[in-house]
Amino acid sequence: MRVLLVEDQIPLLKALRQGLEEESFAVDVASDGEDADAKARAAQYDVIILDIMLPKIDGLTLLKQWRSSGMLTHVLMLTARTTTEDKILGLDAGADDYLAKPFELDELLARVRALVRRSHQVKDPFIKIFDLTIDTAARRADRAGVSIHLTPREYALLEFLAFHRGKVVTRTMIWEHLYDEYDENTSNVVDVYIRYLRNKIDKGFNPPLIMTRWGEGYILRGEDDLPAAPKPAAKK
Repeated sequence: MRVLLVEDQIPLLKALRQGLEEESFAVDVASDGEDADAKARAAQYDVIILDIMLPKIDGLTLLKQWRSSGMLTHVLMLTARTTTEDKILGLDAGADDYLAKPFELDELLARVRALVRRSHQVKDPFIKIFDLTIDTAARRADRAGVSIHLTPREYALLEFLAFHRGKVVTRTMIWEHLYDEYDENTSNVVDVYIRYLRNKIDKGFNPPLIMTRWGEGYILRGEDDLPAAPKPAAKK
C-alpha cells in the first residue's frame, strides 16, 4: 500500500519512513504543506499521515481543503497538541484518526493498517480465500496450513490483490499503489512479481488462485470464482 508521510521534523520523518518501508509500505514524503498538497493531489494514496504543525500550509488547513475538494483518502493526523479540543478540531476537519506525539511506532503502524483495511471495507484482519489465509496484522500468509515465506514486496502485492479479490486489477493500479515516487523499476516489474507470487501461492496447490485476464490485468479469485467440488459418482 502507498502512504504519503507529511512531517517537518526531518529525524522523525526519516525514522517513520524507515519503519513504514520495513512493513512493506511504499512511502512518499513531504516536509511542508505546499509539497504535501501537490503530492496528495497528484497521486492516489491509501493513507496520508499528516502532521498539524507544518511550514507554508498547516495540516488542518490542508485537510479542510482536501475534504472540500472531495478527496476521500484516509488521513491519520499527528500532533504534539494533546488537548481534547485539539483532537476535536482535527476530527471535525475530516481526519479519520488522530495520534498524539510522542507515540510508539507499533501503534502508528497498527493504526495505518486499520485505515488501509477500512479503505477497502475489510474489518477482519484475517482474509480467507479458499485455503489461503492472509494475516494483515502480522503481514504473513499460509495456504492449506503451510506457512508461505514472502518478501515485503510479494506480501504487499498479495494483500493488494486480496483487497480486490474477485476483481481485475490492472498493472497501472498495482504500480500506483505499491511503488513510491523514488522507485526506478520499470512497469514490467509487476509481471515479474506476479510470477514470483504464483510460484509461492499456487505452485503445488489446487486450485490456482492468481489468474491472468489477458489485456486487462490480474485477479485473485473470490470465493464465488472457485471451481465447484466434484460431485460423488452415482451408485449403480
